[in-house]
Order: sequence, then C-alpha cells, then structure tokens
Amino acid sequence: MKKIYLVATLLLLVGCAGLVRENLEELFGKPNPQRFDEATPPRGAMSFRGDVQPILDKRCVVCHACYDAPCQLKLTAWEGVARGATNETVYNGARLLEGSLSRLFIDADKPSEWRKRGFFPVLNEYAATPLAEQHASLLARTLELKDQHPVTPNALLPAGMDTSLDRAQQCTPVEGYQDYAKSNPDWGMPYGLPGLTPEESGTIRSWLRLGAPYEGPAPLTPMAQQQIARWEQFLNGNSLREQLVSRYIYEHLFLNHIHFDAVGRPQFFVLVRSSTPPGQKLQEIASRRPFDDPGVARVYYRFRAEGETIVDKSHMPYALTAERMARWKQLFFSTDYAVAKLPTYKPEDTANPFGTFQALPENARYRFLLEEAQSTVMGFIKGPVCRGQTALNVINDHFWVFFLNPDFLNESDASFLQRESRNLTLPSENESNSLVLTPWLRYARQEQSFLEAKSAYYEERLNTPDKVSLDMVWNGDGTNPNASLTVYRHFDSATVLKGLQGEMPKTAWVMGYSLLERIHYLLVAGYDVYGNVGHQLNTRLYMDFLRMESEFNFMVMLPRASRVAVRDAWYREASSDVKDLVYGKYAHFNRESGIAYPADRPPASALMDMLKQRLAPVGRYEYDIDKLGDADLKRSLRDLASVRGEALAWMPEAALLRVESPGQPTRTFSLLRNTAHTNITYLLREGKTLVPAENSMDVLTGIATAYPNAFYRVQSSDLPAFATAVRGLSSTKDYAALVNRFGVRRTNPRFWELSDAINADYVNSHPIEAGWLDYNRLENR
Repeated sequence: MKKIYLVATLLLLVGCAGLVRENLEELFGKPNPQRFDEATPPRGAMSFRGDVQPILDKRCVVCHACYDAPCQLKLTAWEGVARGATNETVYNGARLLEGSLSRLFIDADKPSEWRKRGFFPVLNEYAATPLAEQHASLLARTLELKDQHPVTPNALLPAGMDTSLDRAQQCTPVEGYQDYAKSNPDWGMPYGLPGLTPEESGTIRSWLRLGAPYEGPAPLTPMAQQQIARWEQFLNGNSLREQLVSRYIYEHLFLNHIHFDAVGRPQFFVLVRSSTPPGQKLQEIASRRPFDDPGVARVYYRFRAEGETIVDKSHMPYALTAERMARWKQLFFSTDYAVAKLPTYKPEDTANPFGTFQALPENARYRFLLEEAQSTVMGFIKGPVCRGQTALNVINDHFWVFFLNPDFLNESDASFLQRESRNLTLPSENESNSLVLTPWLRYARQEQSFLEAKSAYYEERLNTPDKVSLDMVWNGDGTNPNASLTVYRHFDSATVLKGLQGEMPKTAWVMGYSLLERIHYLLVAGYDVYGNVGHQLNTRLYMDFLRMESEFNFMVMLPRASRVAVRDAWYREASSDVKDLVYGKYAHFNRESGIAYPADRPPASALMDMLKQRLAPVGRYEYDIDKLGDADLKRSLRDLASVRGEALAWMPEAALLRVESPGQPTRTFSLLRNTAHTNITYLLREGKTLVPAENSMDVLTGIATAYPNAFYRVQSSDLPAFATAVRGLSSTKDYAALVNRFGVRRTNPRFWELSDAINADYVNSHPIEAGWLDYNRLENR
C-alpha cells in the first residue's frame, strides 16, 4: 500500500507536466460503478445540502443545468453529480434518428444504470482512500487545474478558449484528464471564469475526501404533505369526466414548478404520471412525451418534489391554491356534459388536442389556458427547448400579445373548430423520427385550408362593423394581469413578461383558444428535444403558421384599407406565398372595422395604443423605468433607451446594468437589444434580413433575461457618459473601450461578487419567480 501511495503522490507532482501516463486502475484497483448507487451518510457536521450545494449553485449551476449543461453534467443535485457526464449532446440539429433519453430522475435511477447509458463518473469510483477521492475525481481535478491556471484579471480569454454556445464539447473521463490538462491548461473549472475562493474549494475538497456523502432530499413539511394529499385526491377521481379533466391538466402543467406555499421561497413540485395510486410509493411513468401510451390500465397523477436547483431558464412556477381548485371545479364540473369514453394514446390521436379533449367545454379549456397566459406562452420559451433556436428564430425580437375575449366565443365557434380540427394536426403525430419536408408540405396545405375556412367564418360572423371592436380583446376581467404579455427575443433565448413593456413594438399578436392550444402541443407537450432533424425542422416551420395567424387576428381589427400596407411593412422582401398566409389569398377579412381611428396616426400603432389604454387597469408596471421615483435616474435611463440604429449592433442581445448611487441601494436594469429584420420567415438566412439602422433598445427595471450576455457597473452620475459611449459605438475597438470603462468582464476579480449580488437581489424581490441565471451565453469581448 505504501508503494501505491508513493507512486500516486509522484503522479500528483509530475502528472501535469505529462511525464507519466496515468493508469488509475493500477493505482487504486478496479472502479466500482455501483459505489454511489446508495449515498454515503454524512459524517460529522458537513452537509451536502447546507455546505456543498450552495457553492455548486453559485459557481457551477450557472452553466451546468438543464439540457444544455456541458457534457450533460448537471450539478443541480447530488444525483446529477453522481450520474456524471457524457460525450452525447442533447441539442443536435443534424441527427437522423431520435436520441436516447437522459432525463435526470426519470430515465435511470442509479449511477450504475447511467454508466450503461454512456455516462462516466466525475466522483471517485475507485478505492475509497483520501488520495483516490481527490486524484480519481474529475470534479477535484478540474478545480485543481483552475487553481494552477487562473484567468488573467480583466483580460480577454486566450484565443484557444471557445465560449460560444455551440462550441465543440470536451468531455474527458478522469483517466484521460492528465493529457487533457496538458493540452488545455486554461480549461479548469469554472470554465472561462474566475476560480473558487480557497474556502469554497476547501469545502468541496473536504466533501470529496469524505466520499461525497449525501443526507438525502429535504423532508416535506406537514403543510406540503396535506396539500399534496388534497390535490392528489382531486386529480385522481374515478369518473371518466374526472380522468379526462386530470389528463388535460397534467398535459399542460407537466413542466411547471408547482408550489403551495404563499409566503417566501416555497418548495417546488412536479406533476407526474404514476402507475401507483396516492398512498403508495410513487412509480413515475417515464414516457418520451406526456401523452405517450403509459402502458398501464390506469394512470394516477402524483406530485414529486423537485430535486434540482431552480434555474431561471426553465423555471415556470404555478400556484395550486384553494382558489385554484374552486375555479377548476367551476370551469370543468359546474356544467352538465358527458364523457362517454376516454381518448386513446395513439400518436395520430394525441397530435390533435381538439379531438382528444373535444368532450370538455371549449370555453373551460380556453379559460384554463388564458387565466395563466404567461405560463402558457412561457412554455415555448422555457420548455423543453431550453436553447430556443428551434422556436425562437420564428418570432420578432419584441412584440406584444393580446387575447380574444372568451365572452366573444359562442357555440358556433366550438362547432367551427370541431369541423376544422382535421386541419389542425401537429408534427407530433410523426413522433420523433419524422421525414424532413414531406409532412411539412401536408401541414402547409392544411393550414391554407384552415385559414380559408376561418376567413369565411369570420366574414360570416363579423358581418357588420360594430362587431369588430376593442371588446373582441380580453380585458383580464378587470383584475387579471395575464391579459397582455410582452415577448423579447434575444437570438436563441427569450423572455415573457406580463403587461405591455418597452417602447411600442413593430408587431403584435392576438391569440385565441386554438392558437394557444396548438403552440402548447407543438412546442411543449409535443416537442421532443431528443428528436431527429425532421421532427425539429417540421416543428420550426409549423411555428411560422401560428405566428402569422396571430398577426392576422390583429389585422382584422385594423381599417380594411390599411391591412395590406401593414402586412407589407411587417413582411418586407418576403415572398407573396408567405404574405398570403398573413393577409391575402388564404387569410383575408373583407369586412370593415368598427373601431374609430385617428386620422393623424398609423393605424397599427393607434390600435396598440387603444389596446394599451383598454388594459391599463390590469397593466403591470414593475419593469417601467417611467415609474422610478428618482427623476435624474429616470431621465438618464430614458436617454439610454432612446439610442437607435447601427450603434446597437455592437451591443449584446441582453445585458444587466448595475447602477450605484451614493446613499441609495444598488439597482439592476435590463438592456434588451431589439434587432430589426425585414421579415423573419427565412430559416437559414436570418443574417440577410437584418436592418441595423432600425435597431432599438429597451431599458427595463429589474431582471428580464435568464441569459445575460454582459454585465455593466455604472455610477448614476456616469449614466450620461455610458449612454454617449453606447450611442457612439461603431467598431470592436469602441465596444472594448466601453467594457474597459463600464463592463465587468467574465475575468474580472469581482465577477462572482457581482453575480452573487444580482442573484440575491432577484430572489429577494421575486422569491417565487426567481431562479439562478445562466452564464453559457456570457460574451468574451
């Protein structure tokens, strides 16, 4: 044994010089893949949840979370650390066949099972000796490499360090780490960021030396247990109606973080399908999609505690309260209707939710989606895409969303939707191994047929001007702030906010029940992030239809003579075939609007203004800098927000600005660049549609992005100088000068101090909505 320790010590001393090739099996014996199948109970005072996970959250989870965690190494839970990493990527837009599922807590239970699926350990699975716990742990070795090669303060990273989101992954098991470290000495962890403090690193090393112990998940509070029992009873009724309603609820909330507590930071839960009823141990059904055949005679809907750290990019909180239960009972059980039989789980059936849930009242379904519209729309922003280029290069950088008034619906609308449901099938009918273009051509024909039928129906129903009024738009029943939303796209990520935020956008959507339902089943319930290229491409192309139909609904309220001009302004340089889907050959409305328009205003902006006034009683203003009490600060930020044009092309898509004022709390603002396009209909030519001269930037109070590209720290007295510098940007050199003066680069020695302050402020101000920000998109400029 002494000889082994001597050799291992020599390896530690000379290994990084590449003088000796490691053979850990000779040193520590054969690895044991079952070593962490059962967690080691803590010894002494050290706690994973209390001591280690907080460090991982602050320093590691900011990159290693969700589907885009490098090497799929998820450090959001002990189970993710024990699972380890793999060379397989989740995001792969070129694979010909669907990928293997690798969802933590779902697709395998133990690390040894993940080893069979191609994951390699980052903890030591060799002999349980203090030396092996360090030297055979990839986690320890990456921290050691960073200690040996820290970043150069405030400098750009070395040229060989790729920080792009789609960089080639370097996923190296510990057995090959010596060569990796020799070739890439600057690639220690955290990658491209300052290292941990000695105290933080020491805590993790001590934990590793103890064998990475884990005390298990936090116990449920008595209140949570009571609420779970109450809600599981509600969701598992025996009648066919109850089972169908519960299936509808589950298929729309399966990605949400459910909470019951109303005060402070709550514990979150996930609604799952189980083969076991309440009162028995939960046996989660691990299906690819929430509507796949469960393979059991009876499905039960249960709550599993969320075992991972909450990160903002995938966090969609949803409150289950006594008021919510009463509302759902009113929507789904207060009227008399029959459910003769339950729908199947066949793909050709589940791809059409209008058929699956036709027995449920349409108004109840619409109200269910509408009254939490932010959550509904947020699903395609924060849902399974998590890296949203599939869904997001099909939307503008900034637009407002309104909703058709549910009181505007009547029995003829439900009948029309049922008649046309054959034209509303979605790509999930082809599951995850779809052909590339053949299905899309069929969907295009179906959409054309649906738009023609919808146009004829609108002209029949709205046959006099007085029927086309502002009352067509839902006012939130006078109290609900979900009545209007703002969407900001930041290239391949996006944000959904309640209320009408920022300056008036170029475009607006008006959505009704069929659009909300199709977006959810296209991009959330029916989208498989592991799907093949055909599935991903058909999903992206289909989303074009839904955007254009939402815009058509807005145009219906414009004066008849202005609609074509508005369409052409929104779709400059687009083909006539595309324009006909927005307003023209397929989507048309030849009736006049009954809304009175001012003669001196462009109709589209006038309509947006009128709708903004209509919804003012339920508007959300927390992001509006005009609501700031500090007049000087407000004036400076308004000046910054007035910057327009090509200078903004040098600014990042989304940045966070920390403004420090003597004697005042430091405040955070979001700088969101709205990149202008002639149109957004081209899948592979987005760069050719850019119009830099029309770029704009909105400045919002607080945090309005999960993926900051840059951080700035500015004294309030220097805000005019910061705005002047932004306005004068015209080169890489100009932007470098701006960052040198005002920026906090990823190599700044105070980077983590700033990060901790921003994340802490976020949780304190929004304890339910906040999650850890993601740094995978941080720039190196």
